[in-house]
Amino acid sequence: MVLSACSAVEAHVSDRVAAAVRRGLAAGPKSLPPWLFYDEAGSRLFDQITELPEYYLTRTERGIFLQAADDMVERAAGSERLRLTELGAGSADKTRLLLAAAVRLQGAVTYEPLDVSESALDAARTRLERELPAVHVAPRVEDYTLRLDLDPLPAGERRLVLYIGSSIGNFEPGEALRLLETVRAALRPGDALLLGVDLVKDEPILLEAYDDAAGVTAAFNRNLLVRLNRELGADFVPEAFGHRAVWNAAEWRMEMHLESCSAQTVRLETLDLTIEFAAGERIHTENSYKYQPGQAEAMLVRAGFTPNATWTDADGWFAVCLGQVE
Repeated sequence: MVLSACSAVEAHVSDRVAAAVRRGLAAGPKSLPPWLFYDEAGSRLFDQITELPEYYLTRTERGIFLQAADDMVERAAGSERLRLTELGAGSADKTRLLLAAAVRLQGAVTYEPLDVSESALDAARTRLERELPAVHVAPRVEDYTLRLDLDPLPAGERRLVLYIGSSIGNFEPGEALRLLETVRAALRPGDALLLGVDLVKDEPILLEAYDDAAGVTAAFNRNLLVRLNRELGADFVPEAFGHRAVWNAAEWRMEMHLESCSAQTVRLETLDLTIEFAAGERIHTENSYKYQPGQAEAMLVRAGFTPNATWTDADGWFAVCLGQVE
């Protein structure tokens, strides 16, 4: 039996889920990777998070794009036509500002969103084709953290890879550098990378952003357990785990955890695995590293890019960096 491209990706993702969960829950301390958040329900919850008053990241980066999208696109394009490729595109909400700038510059543009969520890509494609008919959307269901295979471009066209939204902050520093090196290896001279990073700021602002008053982030965190119940035959009671957001000043990162409210036993039938939790024991579900000014540009240099420009908001809360391949 031959699987379609989509089915093959789904099968691989399922195997990857099982391996990640077995490894993470058997470890001490327990942990699960943040990419498990983004099933269909998790993607919807994250979209809600981006609209919360406490969650400054999305609106701050959007404000930077509102002010500087034309400059970003013109610098990346140079004298050639530009194609935009986005890693972990999701709903592509802020990306519309960059695509609109590309349309203003060159009349039409090809946009390649990459994501493991087919439903998110479908929704983004429908919306973009309705709102920006001059954008040709060519989505790809792909896990860019495992490999990045980009199609060669015709003469006279160069690629701008978008890795925005501070997604790079979910990776350990060494992993972040390796990911940028993978992107660099897939590009040719003249291509560029637009990287969004969240900057260090006062602890109360960070804590509110990751533990909102409406409880949407808590629901997003617990939805990871709902996914494991569905996909791995687990019997987690999501409400038996509390959402905890912690600022780790030593590592310059926000952390999210799920904390067991009592001693309990969880069975994951598909994995033939039984896990014991002590009262107060945590599952570490996400890191979000915050960068010092200049740190992202230094990382781009180590990955083989030449920094071209950096844009920040007036408060210095967020930065968008353009690195080019020479």
